[in-house]
Amino acid sequence: MTSTPTPTPLVARTPEDILAFVPIAIGFNPETSVAMLTFGDRPSFHARVDLPDHPDDVDDLVDALLRPSLRHHVRQVIFVVYDDDTTVADESAWSLLEAFTERGIEVIDVLRVHDGRWFAVLPGRDPASYRGVPFDCGAHPFTARAVFDGRVTRGSRAELRATLDPAADGVAESSALLATAPAPLSPAQVRDLVAGDADRFEPWPVEVLVPLALALRDPAARDQAWSGLSRGTATRWVATCSDAVRRLPDELVAGPASVLAVAAWLAGEGALAWCAVERCRAVEPDHSLARLVADLLDEACSPDLWDRFRAGPGLGAA
Repeated sequence: MTSTPTPTPLVARTPEDILAFVPIAIGFNPETSVAMLTFGDRPSFHARVDLPDHPDDVDDLVDALLRPSLRHHVRQVIFVVYDDDTTVADESAWSLLEAFTERGIEVIDVLRVHDGRWFAVLPGRDPASYRGVPFDCGAHPFTARAVFDGRVTRGSRAELRATLDPAADGVAESSALLATAPAPLSPAQVRDLVAGDADRFEPWPVEVLVPLALALRDPAARDQAWSGLSRGTATRWVATCSDAVRRLPDELVAGPASVLAVAAWLAGEGALAWCAVERCRAVEPDHSLARLVADLLDEACSPDLWDRFRAGPGLGAA
């Protein structure tokens, strides 16, 4: 599940408003997915899960969205189902409506989207809305506002994931230095690097990048890196860590990718955080920090908890 705090508030009054908001909220244009927008007493969040391949698996989708909604005392939700498979999409839509309603969460609206059209699901709309209404998010004022605010919306999740793909020249440079057996940074040096680089987020030179990546294999040094992040600098750390992940060979990627996952979560970029978790797990499936961030995302934990989280006992990722 992709889960992220709600970005800059935008008032949605029409289905077209909702459909324009969803890609801004999750960072990319969803496909074969269910997007959920939430409203309640606590800060709201949005979430996206993949649609299952078979109707028999819809219960897992419902649980993935209902569990964090109950945990965070969500009062109202909107669902948007993206798919052209009528059976799975319809089963998902009606199962979500039934499950959430039974647990006392009001479902404000359910929309289905495919082939550039939206379709009403709940009764009471104009008959034309059940036959499909064309829409264009690119021309919507919300999209223009997001561009003005500097929010980047990718064309798909695959396009977002590709922003962490290896850069051949950078990997070759890092591999050449790695072959000389450089010494890793100490945990204290990692701490000083994180603390001292707050006003100078430029790509690390390879002479720093490789020793840092070697250090991040050590849980003690890795803890110094991720626990030294802050919400105020998270967005800039996302750029720096993304660059690092692209320039490293696979044997050094896991540590920087896991720190990137923390930074992306802190910056409110839940989809990118998941991509970083996946990049880490591709080379180290049981990585503890990646597992920690995955749990935070699955439970829709807000970055507002960060200071309390860092101060809690026993929260280091070994």
